[in-house]
Amino acid sequence: MRFAIPSPDLAWASMSVGPLTLHTYALCILAGIAAAVWLTSRRLTARGGHPDAVLDIAMWAVPFGIIGARIYHVLTHYGDYFGAGQDPVRVLYVWEGGIAILGSLLGGALGAYIGCRRAGIRLWSFADALAPGMLIAQAVGRLGNWFNHELYGRPTTLPWGLQIPTDNRAFPADLPADTLFHPLFLYELLWNLLGVAVILLLERRVALRWGTAFGVYLLWYGSARVWLELLRIDPTSVTPLGLPANVWGALLAVALGVAIIVVRRRQHPEAEISVHLPGRGPGTDAADPADVADVPTGSGDGDRPGSPARPTDP
Repeated sequence: MRFAIPSPDLAWASMSVGPLTLHTYALCILAGIAAAVWLTSRRLTARGGHPDAVLDIAMWAVPFGIIGARIYHVLTHYGDYFGAGQDPVRVLYVWEGGIAILGSLLGGALGAYIGCRRAGIRLWSFADALAPGMLIAQAVGRLGNWFNHELYGRPTTLPWGLQIPTDNRAFPADLPADTLFHPLFLYELLWNLLGVAVILLLERRVALRWGTAFGVYLLWYGSARVWLELLRIDPTSVTPLGLPANVWGALLAVALGVAIIVVRRRQHPEAEISVHLPGRGPGTDAADPADVADVPTGSGDGDRPGSPARPTDP
């Protein structure tokens, strides 16, 4: 008998607590968000951010990210929700699965921008602190796909193939019941955890600041999604060149990641001294080379007239 990864009984997909129904998929997503907030808060605080900054930003980024993730999924799986025989109300059934990470990046970025402006934190500084946390959140969230019997790929004879019940709506009708499939949720989970180690290791060797850590995240995550999407048995809607929409989204993430790394390193070869927006820090933001204006100074402090203002020592 060959080894295989079993799919959990669908009874594990939800549980009743009094009048409430808790969905495992949602619990996995919330657990991932909590882990990301905790790690991001530790990283941003260590760089000088105030302790409540990440929670303040998350209050905006998380809802926007979830909404963006759902909208992106529905648009790229349009036929599953609209058209003959479909119930459009299922668009609201988030607990059934269907949270697109690429969409969460778009929505979450908007929410993070609003939250950072309100908290007085640089968006790029927050993004760098968030980068490994995002990968952890996505890794934990992928366990929800396992409980929901989703995110699996083409048939495989590899020893780690995933068992999928034949009553699954994505199970190909022309395949035998004992067919095993690529466990794409597991591939992505392991790839994301490896990405956390890569970013943390790079930060020890290279100064990943001014958004470059987030650029590495986009490059790492997007490159994996390209080949994972090509293996999916339930691909997103087909777009130009016959590629699924998520492949184009992943390629865009890779290109954006490379652009962020190259452009931001050229724009800011100096060290990032403050994570706060100008005038919003604990009195030391003038030390940030990006914020110091090239203005004349008075002669009473020892500076030459017309020389740049020197940063105040912390």
